[in-house]
Amino acid sequence: MTGSLTLFDTLGRPMRDLRVSVTDRCNFRCTYCMPKEAFGSDHTFLPRAEVLDYEEIERVVRAAVHLGVRKVRLTGGEPLVRRGVERLVAILATVDGIDDLTLTTNGSLLASKAEALADAGLDRVTVSLDALDDPTFMGMNDVRFPVARVLDGMAAADAAGLGPIKINTVIRRAANEHAILDLADRFRGTDTVVRFIEYMDVGHTNGWRLDEVVPAAEILAAIDARWPLDPVDPAYRGEVARRYRYRDGAGEVGLIASVSQPFCGDCTRARLSADGRVYTCLFATAGHDLRGLLRGGATDDELADRLREIWTARTDRYSELRSLETVELPKVEMSFIGG
Repeated sequence: MTGSLTLFDTLGRPMRDLRVSVTDRCNFRCTYCMPKEAFGSDHTFLPRAEVLDYEEIERVVRAAVHLGVRKVRLTGGEPLVRRGVERLVAILATVDGIDDLTLTTNGSLLASKAEALADAGLDRVTVSLDALDDPTFMGMNDVRFPVARVLDGMAAADAAGLGPIKINTVIRRAANEHAILDLADRFRGTDTVVRFIEYMDVGHTNGWRLDEVVPAAEILAAIDARWPLDPVDPAYRGEVARRYRYRDGAGEVGLIASVSQPFCGDCTRARLSADGRVYTCLFATAGHDLRGLLRGGATDDELADRLREIWTARTDRYSELRSLETVELPKVEMSFIGG
């Protein structure tokens, strides 16, 4: 397996991004992702033997990079609950061809991990933060975790050089709409970019309803009325956030509008679950097994060939086709393949 290729799916979309879920476990129970009703104390997570080890993940990543992937993001669950995840970062940092090695976290363990992650070669972190006030934030994470400890983690990440930090904020009607202006105000004038995300029908357990979606246009209007904004051109094909610059020069915000403004046409993401399945859409109902190949003696070329087959057959455009029937399909949970 030599060189690097450009791989396209049936709709002409290249494979440029790989999101790697390192665990299906999380220490939060966010109501839109891992609600306690479905992920309670009796929930059975993946047995250790079924989870890919770091060397197996490295093999998949190297194959994906050979096929054109340039950005690798570690996700979960919560990736920092997996023991020694900084060792995986160090392994992947040696893979020639990765331009951006990043990690998405809820920030709960970031204060103690940031320096080690930076030393291992991580480029940046994205932090999930759905409100700045404890009553709202604790209600959404549903484990009574305080905002201050997430902010401490962000400060540690910034000090370690893991910036500029991005914040992901899921906005849910009647839950945290006030957080829009709170977060915009808090991070204006910094290099931290807040990205507001429409509440999505990922998985089959979060009780998603269309009337709980706050459309990106409404979020944009709320911010623009307070601090006027101008649109910014995408930095690259497949950038999921629509970017806006404060007219007074105080930085940027982003909007991710999978529900109201689908971006399937430029989606360049593949996802690897913790148990070694490749998913070609966040809203997929099934994945493609690679663990069997990895543990069955497949060569690197055979692994790359299988990835090529999966991507070139890809037809996904769920958000463009979203309907009552597709919403009710038993889709894979976001906590299993990352957001």
